[in-house]
Amino acid sequence: MGVIKRLPDSEFEIMEIIWSNPPLITTLQIMEQLNPDRRIKMQTLLTMLVRLIEKGFLTSARVGRERNYSPAISKQEYMKVEIESFAARHYINSVGNLVETFYDGRELSPEDFKDLQSWISERRRKD
Repeated sequence: MGVIKRLPDSEFEIMEIIWSNPPLITTLQIMEQLNPDRRIKMQTLLTMLVRLIEKGFLTSARVGRERNYSPAISKQEYMKVEIESFAARHYINSVGNLVETFYDGRELSPEDFKDLQSWISERRRKD
């Protein structure tokens, strides 16, 4: 796919719907699941779906008269890019500063510590 780029909020909203459904979701199913406060026209949705295909986020196939869509990348792959981009812009790639900001003033539970320690241990094994 190449380099994954950050999506505009409107395209991310569509991807959220696609990721939360089984593959081969139809245009009509996407339209029905859009936030009712932000109804968009069918033509606008179709334009955004074409853009997502061009960017490598979606694949599509025609089944009868209907076009069906499947994610080309997982939500986890995309969120990794989002978080890395955010950390690079705001925390100069400092994971420590990012975690400190996230948890500042919040009591960490024993489960939180256990999860963080497991994550750190797993990363060390990979290196």
